[in-house]
Amino acid sequence: MYRYDQYDHQMLADRIAQFRGQTQRYLDGKLSEAEFLPLRLQNGLYIQRLAPMLRIAVPYGMLSSNQMRKLAFIANHYDKGYGHLTTRQNIQFNWPALEELPDLLAHLAEVEMHAIQTSGNCIRNTTTDQFAGSARDEIKDSRGYCEIIRQWSTFHPEFAYLPRKFKIAVCGTADDQAATQVHDIGIFVVRNEADEIGFRILVGGGLGRTPIIGKEIAEFIEEKHLLTFLEAILRVYNREGRRDNKYKARIKILVKENGIETFRDKVLIEWEKIKDGAMTLTKDEINRCEKCFSNPAYKELSDDCADLNQALQENVLFANWYEQNTALHKQAGYSIATISLKKTGVAPGDLSAKQMEFIADLADKYSFGEMRISHQQNIIFSDVEKLISIHCSRHWLLNLWLPTISAC
Repeated sequence: MYRYDQYDHQMLADRIAQFRGQTQRYLDGKLSEAEFLPLRLQNGLYIQRLAPMLRIAVPYGMLSSNQMRKLAFIANHYDKGYGHLTTRQNIQFNWPALEELPDLLAHLAEVEMHAIQTSGNCIRNTTTDQFAGSARDEIKDSRGYCEIIRQWSTFHPEFAYLPRKFKIAVCGTADDQAATQVHDIGIFVVRNEADEIGFRILVGGGLGRTPIIGKEIAEFIEEKHLLTFLEAILRVYNREGRRDNKYKARIKILVKENGIETFRDKVLIEWEKIKDGAMTLTKDEINRCEKCFSNPAYKELSDDCADLNQALQENVLFANWYEQNTALHKQAGYSIATISLKKTGVAPGDLSAKQMEFIADLADKYSFGEMRISHQQNIIFSDVEKLISIHCSRHWLLNLWLPTISAC
């Protein structure tokens, strides 16, 4: 998974110090509510009726076991012992004290996490397929492109105050497992007739008060033009999106009012100005971001596992779990396993600190110390040996759903 470089560490340290000062000035009465509003929003902080809510970014939904344990620590020390996984692969804490938030963010930075641009009218955390890099049917691992978009969009000066929040999703499989069609921009990795990688791009999708499926704005954009085309879309939206009515400020309303043909024409005019400029991606730059996501140390195994087949025949509970909770892996002898967070009577995605610690232990033992958050608010172990799945499933089959586990 992605590891911070020196620029990431320095940027985050500076940001925390800056927000610590802003928060103290607000608490001292030197900043008004209106002045503090954009500052807290771009650090992931909402002020709700009873308490602040902090949304933490989980790029591409990927977490290490150490990061999950840090989230458990935060749940216990800064919240009420639990967190909430969102449909966009982030995690939220609903009861932190405002005066403690700078310290909370400093704890996150220790494990290379932050809350930057998880709220506010800016480009939010880019999401992707929770099986990315492991799925047998993917066209190409989408995470490298997500990282390119993350680096381009973080602190982008032109798009820091858009008409409304802006969400981008990238999908590397033909089957849309990233809710790509209901994002402001949805990007599908595709191959053309010459077997070249490119992108089919949708625009104007969204849920909320007015659910809309995104419209195709480009059938095939060359790999090198990913950022220039995104920049062109954002420029048109930033210039023409409604700012007088927040309920009509999303790009989906702009696309609907213009019509996709007119909106496409405006984007193409803008694109021509920057198409072959400084943001044109080189192969070296694409390779640099793709190298952030290396494969774990897979064993040489076979998909034909006699012990697994026998267990499936002999144990109906395990067979049902295996059918519903696993997916095909690109590496022979491995499976992708899903842990459900859907216990009846509990809010989907709620996760206690004890469960976080338990999941971290399972990840270390069975999935190279890594996990994913899915758009269905579940936990994914993306690299589980098929034979091991017989043994690790015992943990999950004890109560069928993880939320029933009350202690580690």
